[in-house]
Amino acid sequence: MALRFAFNMPIGGQIKDKSLPLMCSKPFESQIYSTKQSCPRQQKKIRRGRRERFHNVVQHRQADRAVFDLAGNPQTRVDYQETKQALAALLHIEGPPVSLRGDMHLDERILQALDIDTRSVGGMATPDTIHVREEGGIIYDAFGIGYRMIDGRAEICYSPLKDCTLDELNAYEFPDPDRISRQKLEQWAKDAEWLHTQTEYAVIAEHPVLGVFELGCWMFGFDDYLYRLLAEPEIVHAFSKRWLAYQKEVIRQYYGAIGAYIDATTSGDDFGTQKAQFMSTATFDEMIAPYMKERISYTKKFTNAYYQHHTCGSVFGLIPSLLDCGIDILNPIQPGVEKMEPERLKLAYGDVLAFWGGVDTQKLLPGASPQEVKQAVKKLLSVLDVNGGYILAPAHTIQHDVPAENIIAMYQGAKEYYGQ
Repeated sequence: MALRFAFNMPIGGQIKDKSLPLMCSKPFESQIYSTKQSCPRQQKKIRRGRRERFHNVVQHRQADRAVFDLAGNPQTRVDYQETKQALAALLHIEGPPVSLRGDMHLDERILQALDIDTRSVGGMATPDTIHVREEGGIIYDAFGIGYRMIDGRAEICYSPLKDCTLDELNAYEFPDPDRISRQKLEQWAKDAEWLHTQTEYAVIAEHPVLGVFELGCWMFGFDDYLYRLLAEPEIVHAFSKRWLAYQKEVIRQYYGAIGAYIDATTSGDDFGTQKAQFMSTATFDEMIAPYMKERISYTKKFTNAYYQHHTCGSVFGLIPSLLDCGIDILNPIQPGVEKMEPERLKLAYGDVLAFWGGVDTQKLLPGASPQEVKQAVKKLLSVLDVNGGYILAPAHTIQHDVPAENIIAMYQGAKEYYGQ
């Protein structure tokens, strides 16, 4: 049953009914600030319950409940402004969005209302290059990858290294890590320190670089890159070595700035399809894992944070390799794909790996009723939240086809499961 409490909104907006039913079990622990205001140092002692819950869960200790996440991870955000507005309306929240600190991915009042335990900090640190431009309706990023906007999303339409030679690859301009914005790094460090010292939330760092496989597929094109994995491995290794060198320099700067203040960091590299891995485990171990392992090992020189890795698709056969690379948490636990059933994952790896995600964004959240969403969440919790090890979240970003009612139902169902 939702609890009622007096809600005192300091600035940046208001709630219509100050006694409206919210899912938070207590009022705000800390002041909320609009994005245009600075955050003065708080004098009161901050409770650490949510952060402690996060660490217990990842360390496979049974907590009072699973960790709740929404927008604390690049892969669990709400993509569309219309959905964010609908959430605010359903929760009777008015006024412009407000934020605790840093980039505002979702109105802080929504996160509070849904009892979310995580907060995000940081971002991609990629500096601009000569490739950045827009022409002919195509947007080119710092890598020279071209995108067209389709239904509100940027979809890749041009891969600059497709069919390239080794000489052409070596001559191609990559971003220069020495040109990363110092101002951005300093601001992210301030945000991370403030969230760590002045709130009780688990502070989650967004990964600052792309994964070697994902970027390779985007720059070469999927067909060309996958062909070269087997037919021209020297090209793939040359690309991966260049990208690892860039990754490590970014990692040194980024985690050197924020590493002391974060509880986990994300990373992303999709290794699976709906039915299978993109490549055999043997090919992964030879062509991808060495670079991923070095990236993770180097990251952990600058932070004690847990390492979460996001890979969509059927990757059950790769989990031993991912563990060997050094991951602590696997995301997104994509439902409905081959061999990724929660029961299978928990039985095989529940004592050595934490799971983050799992609530289906392909069929359940877009198409089910709120009551059906609640029942599915309760079933998921009964499997994955045993001896800790589970962070409740959507299995990917919330897109335009998901009703706001079902986002709320996801967390309401969890609260009902725990009798809260």
